[in-house]
Amino acid sequence: MTHIAIIGAGGMAGYHIKGFLKAGASIDAICDVEIKKAQAVAQEYGIEKVYSSLEEMLEKETQLNSVSIILPNFLHCSTAIKCLNHGLNVYCEKPPALNAEEMKRMKEASEKNNCLLVFDFNNRVRPESIALKKYFDDGTMGKVNSAEAIWARRSGIPGIGGWFTNKEKSGGGPVIDLLHMIDLALYFMNYPTPSFVMASTFDDFMGNPDFKGPWGIPDNAQGICNVESSCHAFVKFNNGSCLYIHNSWAEMIEREKVEVTIQGTIAGCSLSRTFKVDGIDDTAIDKCALYTVENGTHVNRNLIVLPDPEMGRITNAQYFIETVENKRKAINNPKEALVLMKIIDALYLSTQSGKPIEIKD
Repeated sequence: MTHIAIIGAGGMAGYHIKGFLKAGASIDAICDVEIKKAQAVAQEYGIEKVYSSLEEMLEKETQLNSVSIILPNFLHCSTAIKCLNHGLNVYCEKPPALNAEEMKRMKEASEKNNCLLVFDFNNRVRPESIALKKYFDDGTMGKVNSAEAIWARRSGIPGIGGWFTNKEKSGGGPVIDLLHMIDLALYFMNYPTPSFVMASTFDDFMGNPDFKGPWGIPDNAQGICNVESSCHAFVKFNNGSCLYIHNSWAEMIEREKVEVTIQGTIAGCSLSRTFKVDGIDDTAIDKCALYTVENGTHVNRNLIVLPDPEMGRITNAQYFIETVENKRKAINNPKEALVLMKIIDALYLSTQSGKPIEIKD
């Protein structure tokens, strides 16, 4: 049996815990510097041990073989490496790290200690994604030529002046926060090797409370707002394919748009999420479709799958436990995460320089 501990009692903890329990894991402890938050989660899910110190938990909970990291972005790298060096498998919230250098260190620690390092790229295991991926694997799509990855919000700054809007703590704005569609597009493309990135970011509306999202995250009037509010980017890959990226927290668009579109040499496809109320998952409608030609006729195949209001968050956590127990292959890995962070680093460098940035190994 997998023995796992939760590090961080934030909003994602419930999804992680439900997935771990579904896979039959034992959740032995939870740790958070705000002990009352940890106690509340522990009481809700029947977790016996509660800690405010990670070091104390690692020292006392000797039966652990895995941990789940649900912390602000700037703590992902140091916490993951500490746990990996302790011989523990790590399931970490997105983004993987603040930058590629941190991600490289995490990857090296995973390899050195022969421990799993898996990230919560939950959109890969949404029913829509699982259904579409089969068409890539069986050759229906042909060779992928291009893709679009879009997560654009009209009004979705997650909290003004908190760690989300502080680049030192978050790594960036919507590019980092909403990187799910970028990862999903790269996943469908089989994570090709990137060669160049050209990007522009904008900070219009950043700090403007009229563009704050609906999640109730408190503002900090004395806090920092030095991240982008929107980004448009283009990535060229060594195999000739390309990817267009559009991420935003605040733009004058009709409404929130979440979509990946892929163009292959035989067929195309799309996966999308629309909201009755922007930003509220409970109001979302998920769709996916395949576009092809059959018997000389252009055909749209609308794929019907079971709904998943949790967007794969519970399933992804379940899959981590099953990977620890050698029941399945990891759904993502540090090598892919490093490619992703290299693209994001190059994106920010491009907007600073105004020039395309070459990505080198």
